[in-house]
Amino acid sequence: MSERMCIVTRANGPTEGLIRFVAAPDGTVVPDLKERLPGRGCWITPERDVVALALKRRLFAKALKAEVTVDPDMPETLDRLLRDQLLGMMAMARKAGQFVSGATKVDKAVRSGEALAVFHATDAAEDGVRKIGQARHFAVEVGLEPIEAFHLLSADEMAFHLGEGALIHAAALAGQAGEGVVKRAKLLHRYRHGLAKPSDGALNGGTEHGELE
Repeated sequence: MSERMCIVTRANGPTEGLIRFVAAPDGTVVPDLKERLPGRGCWITPERDVVALALKRRLFAKALKAEVTVDPDMPETLDRLLRDQLLGMMAMARKAGQFVSGATKVDKAVRSGEALAVFHATDAAEDGVRKIGQARHFAVEVGLEPIEAFHLLSADEMAFHLGEGALIHAAALAGQAGEGVVKRAKLLHRYRHGLAKPSDGALNGGTEHGELE
């Protein structure tokens, strides 16, 4: 696995834990989330504050060794791109039968050990989150791996992009597509919240808005 250095923190790490940026032909700096764009690239720790600092210190031009233009809204643009990447992977996993929605289906997937992670809408009612939290607690008690819970998207965001009624609770299931959902959810969570450790709230029924538990 190749490693690169973050141009802001100067820390080395595997490329899968960094975000690549390149300069487009017109000199505009763009994120290369799929790491496929040609040309010299630079790498940044996937945290909003770190990206903002790269912008403030004008580190892109230095790293790319070129006169470049950086959108002042880059931190917000990148948030949207990471969100859309997650939603796209959710849609793909749904088609593959590895992403389900609805409290009953999610509860069953958690208790059976099939769920890799659960997703609660940021505007979900506490009671529904609490009940699924109880299922997650049960899974741990019977010896299953702890299941992470993400609060990253609103019900309308998920519904609009996944093409059905409001989605309040969902789960990524075992399989390549389901694993892809979890990977992208973790990336978006880190971008928004850094390396903040998840609380234990969900296993006791509690939640924190926008957090991974």
